Amino acid sequence: MTTTTTTAGRRAPLVVLLTGQAMASMDTSIAAVAAPTIRLDLAGPPALAQLVLAGYTLAFAVLVVTGARIGSRHGPARVFLLGLTGFTVASLACGLAPEPVTLVGARVVQGAMAALMVPQVLALIQATYVGTARGRAIGAYSMILALGVAAGQVAGGLLVTLDAGGLAWRTAFLVNVPVGAVLLVAGRRALAAMPAAATRPAALDLPGVLLLAAAMLALVGPAVLGGDLGWPSWSTPVGVAAGVVGVGVFLRHEGRLIRRGGTPLLDVAVLTRVGVPAGLLAACLVMGCYAGFLFTLTLRLQEGLGFTALAAGLAFLPYAAGFALCGLAAPRLSGRLRDALPLIGPPLLAAVVLVVTMLTRDDWQWLPGSLLLFVGGAAHAAGFTPLVDRLATALPAGAATAFSALISTGTLLAAVLGVTVIGGLHLTRPDTPAAAALTAGLLLAAPVAAGRCARALNRPAGPPSTATDPPAPTVAASATVTELEH
Repeated sequence: MTTTTTTAGRRAPLVVLLTGQAMASMDTSIAAVAAPTIRLDLAGPPALAQLVLAGYTLAFAVLVVTGARIGSRHGPARVFLLGLTGFTVASLACGLAPEPVTLVGARVVQGAMAALMVPQVLALIQATYVGTARGRAIGAYSMILALGVAAGQVAGGLLVTLDAGGLAWRTAFLVNVPVGAVLLVAGRRALAAMPAAATRPAALDLPGVLLLAAAMLALVGPAVLGGDLGWPSWSTPVGVAAGVVGVGVFLRHEGRLIRRGGTPLLDVAVLTRVGVPAGLLAACLVMGCYAGFLFTLTLRLQEGLGFTALAAGLAFLPYAAGFALCGLAAPRLSGRLRDALPLIGPPLLAAVVLVVTMLTRDDWQWLPGSLLLFVGGAAHAAGFTPLVDRLATALPAGAATAFSALISTGTLLAAVLGVTVIGGLHLTRPDTPAAAALTAGLLLAAPVAAGRCARALNRPAGPPSTATDPPAPTVAASATVTELEH
């Protein structure tokens, strides 16, 4: 790519990456809106709707760290395109599924392919773009990551309502096929200048893969499947406890592997850098509370106020607009103001959650409700986007894979647990503001963690990451960086 390339050509790699991220982010909520129609059409058991959602989420959560490491071994651009191909084919299989078992199996494959594709997005952004170009790219990435679920609700409701060609729910999956095909054609050219694989890729840490898979299944499985499959109420906290222990065992294994000179599945040195755990915690708190708020407000609008799925999804459009405006504006602010946003955003979002909860007890006033959600979206972006940008900037280039895996896994787990804990409290006490109070309380902890992260990152950096990641961007990729900065 040369300096005479058009503006559209300079943006093409980012458009391809973010569209792939959007497909993966939206697919859970698109399927959630279509799930009741799926169960009726395929005459499946009551648990079918949950299995369609859980198959995707579980495969995604279990394999996303492994997907990140495969990207570092074989080249993130190459693995992104491989995951995109598999995701598109699996979407076709979902749309054509003749019976429940085929559909659930295709959803599992779809989640596994998303786990290959998604971690490459942030890894490529961090490894390829610098300065203001990286800030803008991460702002757009954060917007897709946070709003994919809400956008999926709108898209799913619209597709099912239109019932194009009498396909009903099938269009919710088939829509990925033409989009994926176009992305594959565009991506082969647009990503050609992206960083390549290491010249001598290390072996994949298979014991680490198995240990982390078991821990992720324990963390996510009961939360996602337990309620609809009739598991006892204690299965979720026990699963979380077992998962935490499993993660500890995994981290110890990775540490021993590094000391022996091996290449770990996850570069745990990233977590030993002062400030990074606090920053990840703050980002996950915001994302988990957002997922819980989205779930409870959707239930309140549909079950309490009689909104259709499409109308409930459309109610979140002001939230998306507020997030987009703030997320895209944040990189252009002065450094001091940008660093203050993660301290201001979460308390403001907490206030919006409480007021919106009171506003929807008996009715929904569109004008004040939309204004509040617009402010909430802006507050969400303020608490999330600058934080991810700051962490990406503070970490060395060799930590791109580990950072991408941590953000992808952490926000996914936070969303699942947010829906389970906050949503579960709402379902058991729907006539009280208990769920909103819990959400607000958790959000108030986010600026504390963000402040600790900021103070730590302002100190001299610690030792560099030790994992074997892709080399620095190639000359062609560096040309892309220069163009984007202008």
